[in-house]
Amino acid sequence: MAEQLRVSNFEFRVSKTGERLDIFLTRQMPDWSRSQVLRLIRSGLVSVGARLARKGGVEVHAGDIILVCAEREELTVTPQALPLSVVYEDEDLLVVNKPAGMAVHVGAGVKSGTLVNALLHHAKTLSSAGDARRPGIVHRLDKMTSGLVVVAKNDTVHRQLAEQFKSRAVRKTYVLLVHGQVDSAQGKISKPVGRDPVRRTRMRVGGLRPREAVTRYEVIRRFPGFTLLEAHPETGRTHQLRVHFAALGHPIVGDTTYGAPGKLHVGGREVATLSRTFLHAGSLEFQHPRLRRAVGFSVPIPPELAEFLRDLQS
Repeated sequence: MAEQLRVSNFEFRVSKTGERLDIFLTRQMPDWSRSQVLRLIRSGLVSVGARLARKGGVEVHAGDIILVCAEREELTVTPQALPLSVVYEDEDLLVVNKPAGMAVHVGAGVKSGTLVNALLHHAKTLSSAGDARRPGIVHRLDKMTSGLVVVAKNDTVHRQLAEQFKSRAVRKTYVLLVHGQVDSAQGKISKPVGRDPVRRTRMRVGGLRPREAVTRYEVIRRFPGFTLLEAHPETGRTHQLRVHFAALGHPIVGDTTYGAPGKLHVGGREVATLSRTFLHAGSLEFQHPRLRRAVGFSVPIPPELAEFLRDLQS
């Protein structure tokens, strides 16, 4: 299964004078990083008016028409015999327990070793209702997040599951450990999330094209310097939990991208932080499209997270 080479043409009209071309395009193309935009410019794929632009620092002026010819890299998704923890499977869908460190699907810089590669080897046939790089994938977890993912085997089930996620009918529960003491025993975070205009691989509260994001949480246990929580995201924005708790001043342990420290003080000694985020999708509840009844699945936190908690108690 492969994504064909695609050519995406963009056209933008500049409204004010004085901005750099690369910065202007980065704002206009939120799915592209600034480095990717610069590669397009240096490759001669961007024109300002009738002239090709070869440098990102070119100044644009009000009324300029900018054309971008953005070639997407061809990505091939092939079956791979990789370890796969299947929690449930029937003729319509699978529920799998994804380990931290495994990307869900191929993409920029990730060509193999993904959950999709493993699923293609295991299930042979997956739905094609979504992106060609993501057969069967209805929702995602970040690479360094572990836990439950539901996968569709056919297009009908894929569409019905996708609609449940869209209508917020799916209940997701995450276990996470954050830095500091969260004041309230339970709470609700309602802060829109958009792409960071400077660091394009990150999201932030507000940001570019922000969308509503709502997270409910409750404290499970407190440790010196840390709080263990359960979180229930009502929306499914990219990096939502990571952004929300960082915005509260309580970044998730191990999540140095969003402000967690690289060194921890545990048991009176300084140690390196986790090599993954302490974020685990522990339970998932949804309406089975064919059985027409609610089904629920849960998995415990993985051994490396359980061990970390034991170290906090010692």
